[in-house]
Amino acid sequence: MEESTHGLNCPNCGGVVPIPEGQVIVHCPYCDLRSFVRGERGLLRYQAPLRIPRDEAINAMRKFFGSNWAMARNLRKEARLSEAFVVHLPFWAVWARVAAWVFGEERVGRGDNARYKPREIRVVQDMTWNSAACDVGEFGVNQVPPVDEHLEPFDPDELHRSGMVFEPVSSFSEARQTAQEQFQAHVRDKADLDRLAQLFIRSLRQRFGLVYHPLWVLRYLYRGRAFQVAVDGFSGKVLYGKAPGNTLYRAGVLVLGMAFGAFLGITIPSFILGADDGEVIFFALGLFAAGLGIMYASYRAFRYGEQYEYRHSTKKGIPALPGMGKTLTSSIDVQDVEEWIDLLS
Repeated sequence: MEESTHGLNCPNCGGVVPIPEGQVIVHCPYCDLRSFVRGERGLLRYQAPLRIPRDEAINAMRKFFGSNWAMARNLRKEARLSEAFVVHLPFWAVWARVAAWVFGEERVGRGDNARYKPREIRVVQDMTWNSAACDVGEFGVNQVPPVDEHLEPFDPDELHRSGMVFEPVSSFSEARQTAQEQFQAHVRDKADLDRLAQLFIRSLRQRFGLVYHPLWVLRYLYRGRAFQVAVDGFSGKVLYGKAPGNTLYRAGVLVLGMAFGAFLGITIPSFILGADDGEVIFFALGLFAAGLGIMYASYRAFRYGEQYEYRHSTKKGIPALPGMGKTLTSSIDVQDVEEWIDLLS
């Protein structure tokens, strides 16, 4: 039996019109008026395919063990895999063509010759953004590399057959707002103006969805301690991992950092101040602060380096369309900006 929704009134006679699920043209049973149903299509759901088998995920973990000196050097030899399974995590996703016009000033020249010139920058880019829709504290993956062109229709039965499936618990409206803020931040960074006056931005052909992304969760033991690595089930990249720290590396960083910090922050400033030149005191204080910073950083590396933690960077740069670069103008009408953006939509 075809399901239908009741409660919408006919615009002609006011009678209740049944709307079968998925039907866009309905007719009133009282006056026979045809109406076109408009509204939200609902949240689109997709899934990224699981392409990486278990053995490849384990090999990716083995390569990760030797990727950084901060990890124990005998990790490959002594690590023992205890568990390997697949999880499908939901991620809010937003796709849009972003059109923007940025007004501001750019600094040119140096010293006494420095001045600011007005600039206008047009940007048109296809942008994508995603963020975890559930609590990923156990897995450590807040974002995943986009796989837009390989997405498949959501099939819950297939996902449950291949692994554990998590459902979204966070707010989609908050995720959408965050995506818009990230798009604006990307435009500002691309404009790279020293002074920003105005920013006109619009998201065209915007699409929202929920993407279930596969992860291989690999748990291993090292000298009785448990650690975990998360491998992308689509690309085979390590997205998150924890490992025991390298004791010799920590000690070396502490000794060298303390020595160099002391030389930079104490020895060199003492020679500068010994010259009895009052104009260089601020330079000496800057070196002293830099030396203290290096010493503090080396201490933190030693203090908290007992466990190494890695997170994969998911930043994705998309080149602007041809002809959308920097253009110098003296003045421009805001209405022209709105008309230009409307043409792109």
